[in-house]
Formats: sequence, C-alpha cells, structure tokens
Amino acid sequence: MILSTNFNPGTIFKNENNEIVQVVTCQHHRKSQARAVVRVKLLNMETGAIIETSYRPEDKFHEVSVQKREKTYMYSDGKLAHFMDTQSYEQMEIPLEKLGDAAKFLVENMLVHGLYLNDKFFNIQLPANIIMEVAESEPGVRGDSTGNVTKNAKLVSGLEVKVPLFINPGDKIKVDTRTFEYLERAKE
Repeated sequence: MILSTNFNPGTIFKNENNEIVQVVTCQHHRKSQARAVVRVKLLNMETGAIIETSYRPEDKFHEVSVQKREKTYMYSDGKLAHFMDTQSYEQMEIPLEKLGDAAKFLVENMLVHGLYLNDKFFNIQLPANIIMEVAESEPGVRGDSTGNVTKNAKLVSGLEVKVPLFINPGDKIKVDTRTFEYLERAKE
C-alpha cells in the first residue's frame, strides 16, 4: 500500500476505480484552516487519458509492480506504434491512442522503456527529457519586447513547443516530456 503523500512523478498504482494510473505531477496543498490535499495529474496507462484529481493525505492505494524492458521505436502505421525489444529482437505493437501524449515524442530508432504488467506489454515510459531537432520555426523578431519572449517551433516528430527567439531550424533542443516545455539548447 502507498499513501497519497508518498506519490512522486512516475509512481504507478491502482486508483479508486481499479484503473492502473501513473503520476505525472503531484502537489501538496494546505490552506490555513482547510484540510490538506494532494493534487495529482494522472495518466491512465490503459487509455492514455490524463486525469486531474485530488486525494486526502491518508488515502491508501495498491502500488503496482511493473517490469521495464528496453524497446526501440521503429515506426507508426497511423493506428499502431511498432517497437522492437533490444534483448530478444521480438517485435510488438501498441495502439497510438493508448500511448497518449507520449506518441508526440516518438522518432524512429528512439529508445524507450516498455512497461510490462503480468508479462504483458501494456505501455511505454519516456525519459524525463528528450533531445529533439527543430524542423521549423517562426522567424525571431527582436523589437519592443520585454521579458521572456518566445516563438512557436515544430520539432521533427511534429510536436509544437514554445522556444526562445534564438532557436532556429536545425538546432537541437531539450524538451520536458511531462510538461512539453523547452528546457535548453542541447550541447552538440
């Protein structure tokens, strides 16, 4: 059993509806006279849906033990994402809608962790941040602006993120896979 106060990003457990979910973000809140709550953003591992909810600190859940095996993303045929196990070279696929937002980061030959529950491949786990190449970006125009000015950029995977003005097509950037935010320019 795991208490909601012990949640960390990446924790996988069965929620009150008996669904297997993974913690994306969690925050502990306490307002003066109000009762403390743990606000969480959860990823449903079966459907890929994001759920935002809150729990009391004393709420207990069954932690799910999953095995991780390294996989190589090969390609997508529009409905299924195809992976290859790096140890056994076995090929398997998973529906794109089940991957949720993780599908937006997949590029050919990318290494990910395949998550197994009862020896059944059911989802993937991406690293916390990924280095990707910028395919297109709006021209950066300096002018009468103050503060942190950003522009839209499209990555090679098709994902769009906000980046600083100095980022150009062909640059490699580090992106947070949980928040879809630009972190920094990647070191060459």
